[in-house]
Amino acid sequence: MHIAIAGNIGSGKSTLTAMLARHYGWEARYEPVSENPYLEDYYRDLHRWSFNLEVYFLKERFRDLLAIAKADHTVVQDRSIFEGVYVFMQNNKAMGHLSDRDYATYMELFQQMMSVVRLPDLMIYLRASVPHLVGNIQKRGRQYEQTIQLDYLENLNRRYDEFIYKMYEGRVMTIDKDHLDFQHNPKDFAQIVDRIDRTLFGLFPE
Repeated sequence: MHIAIAGNIGSGKSTLTAMLARHYGWEARYEPVSENPYLEDYYRDLHRWSFNLEVYFLKERFRDLLAIAKADHTVVQDRSIFEGVYVFMQNNKAMGHLSDRDYATYMELFQQMMSVVRLPDLMIYLRASVPHLVGNIQKRGRQYEQTIQLDYLENLNRRYDEFIYKMYEGRVMTIDKDHLDFQHNPKDFAQIVDRIDRTLFGLFPE
């Protein structure tokens, strides 16, 4: 199976990915953030580096999808290729950071990739308010994230909701992150696990 963890910057995707991998014995695959050679340049000059950044992420996520498709075990993935395209790429385009030519090239490449992959078995959407996201971003202290603007996070949140509830055709489980601390509260994590068990395995019917 393929489980994808979706959510805005600072929503707790990597933490939940690691915790689910440990709990179920799944393989964890993480978004290649620190390895992206364009990331720091992107946050300094979004207009100049958006296309480079997005193509790099698209390449890495497609490579992950090919590996996941061949796996004989369950993989839980920190952010999917679909978010990269329908949330982050679309947001960069709307903000004027990509030319029409670059956008068309990117989307054609993505559509070709989609001809050989399938949707995850379950997408878990960590939905969080902007103040919650900002608090988490400040706590983890990544230097290149400290200049992220509030309106940027707000735009991403709106696009996440639009993507999840209006565009995505796969199975989704939404978790309201503002009211949960699954990292430090075992009951909160157990609540998430129970929901996953019911959804994937038909256990503990309500």
